[in-house]
Amino acid sequence: MSAASQAERAVLEEEFKWLLKEEVHAVLKQLKDIMKEASRRFSMPAGGLESQLKQENFILGSSTMDQVKGVLTLQGEALTQADINLKMAKSNQVMHFAFRDDKQWKMQQIQDARNHVNQALQLLNSRDESYHFKTGAEVNKLMDAVMMQLTRARNRLTTPATMTLPELASSGLMKMFTPPMPGDLMVNFYINLSKLCLTVYQLHVLQPSTTKNFKPAGSSVLHNPGSMFEVNNTKFEVSHVHKVECVVPWLNDTLVFFTISLQLCQQLKDKISVFSSYWNYGPF
Repeated sequence: MSAASQAERAVLEEEFKWLLKEEVHAVLKQLKDIMKEASRRFSMPAGGLESQLKQENFILGSSTMDQVKGVLTLQGEALTQADINLKMAKSNQVMHFAFRDDKQWKMQQIQDARNHVNQALQLLNSRDESYHFKTGAEVNKLMDAVMMQLTRARNRLTTPATMTLPELASSGLMKMFTPPMPGDLMVNFYINLSKLCLTVYQLHVLQPSTTKNFKPAGSSVLHNPGSMFEVNNTKFEVSHVHKVECVVPWLNDTLVFFTISLQLCQQLKDKISVFSSYWNYGPF
């Protein structure tokens, strides 16, 4: 090896040591600060009451001729009240439903996303400023683990769970309302990106003479009119679908935090890979 290449190698090794000792911890601190902000968004306290989460009311807007109107109350991951007015398609009769006082509906997507954020924070806190990273591979392993939790958190908010119509019909959500939801109506709540969504399905019973072409619908986030299903030996068809939604600003904040954090993780991995490419005898 020439003196020049030895000198270049020595400089690179010093730069790499600095990266492991200083820059990695600077990035980890940035990530911790962002994750703390994300975690705080999931559990905003009520004014002056640390133990009580803030309640937020959201007005449901509709683009389908105001068939559905309502107000949803979100407290952290729990939907504590849903006040819904539905104008029936055929009769124009307005029906009103609200959660029973003793009921609230847990938004599993929000709970899961929050848990993944907290797991990412635990991973980051497991390496404090005094910890000495010995190899680039060790940093990459930590970044991969953090990125996996962040990706899962983001996916929970961006990818609502699919359900079959019989699953929806037997859901505990149907038992939440007063007056009780009639048999020809079903509702579903879910998160899509930064939006809290409500879908209302109006149904009609298929007569035995019309069921020869019966084909049950599969699993989906949103079922279309004409979708068929069977519950307790009765066949139904979806006649009308109403979807309304409202923006939850703090969910949008968390999605931005996830994007920034994932970029920081990837940038650190890219820097390590630049150094690793200079040495061909093993990972750093």
